[in-house]
Amino acid sequence: QLQLVESGGGLVQPGGSLRLSCAASGEGLDYDAIHWFRQAPGKEREGISCISASGSNANYADSAKGRFTISRDSAKNMVYLQMNNLGPEDAAVYYCAAKSNFVRTLCDVRSRSMEYWGKGTLVNVAS
Repeated sequence: QLQLVESGGGLVQPGGSLRLSCAASGEGLDYDAIHWFRQAPGKEREGISCISASGSNANYADSAKGRFTISRDSAKNMVYLQMNNLGPEDAAVYYCAAKSNFVRTLCDVRSRSMEYWGKGTLVNVAS
């Protein structure tokens, strides 16, 4: 059983940066693509980025392109989301999730069916 725990959320001013972390335990991530989602109040959950199990392929939603960077440290079972130039529209609860994929070089940011979810970390953007 894989457990995912997000951290790194908080309050940041517009234009600021945050780095979110996703720590995995219980199993290795050798065959898991890791996805980041977010959900703002009253809105649907949005997939914003994913990284393949191999770490060689990363994809982003249009809302994240050019501002967010996903990375993973397989030795530490950690995945990170560096978020820059944050705006009020980025305020949400951010979740990491894992999806098994034996094609280790692929992930699809549009995918919604995940095997495991974290409980989320809250990001607020306000001056």
